[in-house]
Amino acid sequence: MRRRMMVLVGVVMASLLVSTSVAAAPAVAAPAAWSAPGYHMVRVGQTLSSIGRMYGVSAWAIASANHLRNPNHIYAGQWLYIPRGGPGGPGGPGGYPAGGRYHCIRYGETLLSIGRLYGMNPWVIASANGIYNLNRIYAGQRLVIPGYRG
Repeated sequence: MRRRMMVLVGVVMASLLVSTSVAAAPAVAAPAAWSAPGYHMVRVGQTLSSIGRMYGVSAWAIASANHLRNPNHIYAGQWLYIPRGGPGGPGGPGGYPAGGRYHCIRYGETLLSIGRLYGMNPWVIASANGIYNLNRIYAGQRLVIPGYRG
């Protein structure tokens, strides 16, 4: 009788392991441009900017849609609402405001100097690019300059 019980427990454990491994299969990556609203579960190492790039939506739009008081404070396992963006969505490509241009940051540039170059507040440029700390930019980074018609 005891042997039969041990076999039964072993079979149940094996079936649980198989069903858990099937359920934990990696999710398919999101489309490059998300055309309908949806939800995303934050994984370790992800930021609002990286999530925004996955769905073609600005980090600022995600932060606003989720009423985040501190956009730098997201955690693994957190569910975020991803607003509509990308092709067919509001604004231009990537959910950024229509009308603008891109700027590639060169060594030694700051958001203050870039803002002066385009005649706009550096916080406007920062918010359009999902940057919450003006000092966290790097050479080679591509910024959208919203509404610039120069």
